[in-house]
Amino acid sequence: MTDLPKHIAVIMDGNGRWARQRGLPRSAGHQAGVKATRKIVEHCVRLQTEALTIYAFSSENWRRPEKEVNFLMELFIKAIGSELNKLHENNIRVQFIGELTKFPDGLLHEIKLATEKTAQNTGLRLNIAVNYGGRNELTNAMVQIAAKVEAGELSSKSITEDVILQHSWLPDCPEPDLFVRTGGEQRLSNYLLWHIAYTELSFTDTLWPDFDGDELDKLIEQYTQRQRRFGQTGEQVQASE
Repeated sequence: MTDLPKHIAVIMDGNGRWARQRGLPRSAGHQAGVKATRKIVEHCVRLQTEALTIYAFSSENWRRPEKEVNFLMELFIKAIGSELNKLHENNIRVQFIGELTKFPDGLLHEIKLATEKTAQNTGLRLNIAVNYGGRNELTNAMVQIAAKVEAGELSSKSITEDVILQHSWLPDCPEPDLFVRTGGEQRLSNYLLWHIAYTELSFTDTLWPDFDGDELDKLIEQYTQRQRRFGQTGEQVQASE
């Protein structure tokens, strides 16, 4: 395959349904989802993908049953702790995006440790969206920009798309080329709303615990067959190739 996506964004959907189909508790689905995540990270390293952004916990997920939320917090802590050394050894830079302050101290400690330990790595950039919401990201950016305007550090006329991007949670990462959602649902779920304006969207019925490198390759192959126009005509794109 040629013209591989440099940045892949993923909504990892279907853990609960995967568990229910097998008569297992939802927690088993989330544990299986962690294993699937490991496989996809490893596969993106092999593909030399520049960035992988995964939707681990949305700002709306707090509405889930308290028992499940508590389990997810514990699972995050264990997963980060157990995977950190391997991520670092593979030159992966880990970054967390979202409103992190709401998390328990134990998870915040693991987040800080993972971010600092891998900060100088130059391989795959793994962005983990936790307590993340696209509208929250944009609201946070607008608040920061408004404060700078009020302080005289920025004029309203100088606000551009790049200024907004620089106040987002992914200020120095290329826009996603490919968006993948597993589990059969076909919606964005408040994910990376600013960043995916021209991203190619792919949806698969495969539940996340069953999603692997072969499944990703199929979607990437479809991606490579698409013509990305960015507002131009097909003829213009062909002429510039």
